[in-house]
Amino acid sequence: MLEIIQAIVLGIVQGLTEFIPVSSSGHLVLIPWLLGWERQSLLFDTVLHWGTLISIIAVFWRELWAIFLATLGSLARRSLADPHARLGWFIVVGSIPAAVTGVLFKDFFEALFGSPLTVGYCLLITAALLAGSEQLARRSRPTTTLTTMNWGQAIIIGLAQAVALAPGISRSGSTMAAGLATGLRRDEAARFSFLLGSPIFFGAALLQLLDTLAVDPGDVSAQLPALIIGMVVSAVVGYLAIRGLLAYLRSRSLYLFAAYCLIVGLLVIGLNFIGF
Repeated sequence: MLEIIQAIVLGIVQGLTEFIPVSSSGHLVLIPWLLGWERQSLLFDTVLHWGTLISIIAVFWRELWAIFLATLGSLARRSLADPHARLGWFIVVGSIPAAVTGVLFKDFFEALFGSPLTVGYCLLITAALLAGSEQLARRSRPTTTLTTMNWGQAIIIGLAQAVALAPGISRSGSTMAAGLATGLRRDEAARFSFLLGSPIFFGAALLQLLDTLAVDPGDVSAQLPALIIGMVVSAVVGYLAIRGLLAYLRSRSLYLFAAYCLIVGLLVIGLNFIGF
């Protein structure tokens, strides 16, 4: 019963914090640590990310399908005149830095998931990224949309996603911040952040599943009820979080999330220093 309750709680945490820019990976480290739960497996974490992939597909399925078809068509036509085709290739290019970094430094990043103190410091980095990008945006008043963005923006946002492999550095936060800093409108930066996450969520979860099956196939079947429940909860909450955040960012800034990351980061660092 406890495993099911943990799966529900962590599914809610993942669904909310993957899209609200406060670091889902960081919260998946901090919540078990604060509640005294045993650290969940990386397989469970990655399956939760499949849940958020489902929520992205549920919200953006028409756009994703149009992007997919246009991207395939651009190979035959050898043309990027279609905005959906350009966006598709931006997603491909933007996914490469995180994919390469994840493969080359897999053990390094996995080790960070055992350190709440590291998460605390990384949350401070997220706070700085969010606040700094808002300052830049207020000066430059970004107007670029997804139909007018360029290759340089896609690469910079992709590099920001690679940095966010560290727990506590928000993937959505860092990519939104990079989008804002390069001239994307706030709501458009959020849309690209969500679309850009799709390949990474799918690929990371698939690789982790294959690794687990290769080492201990019985581990998957033993965790199956919790995995399914966590994924479903993550998908439902993620869907609501995407809708809510897109509406929020049409007229509001990222400062609220920067303040949250700053406060939580300082609290975590403080608790570590007093030996919690």
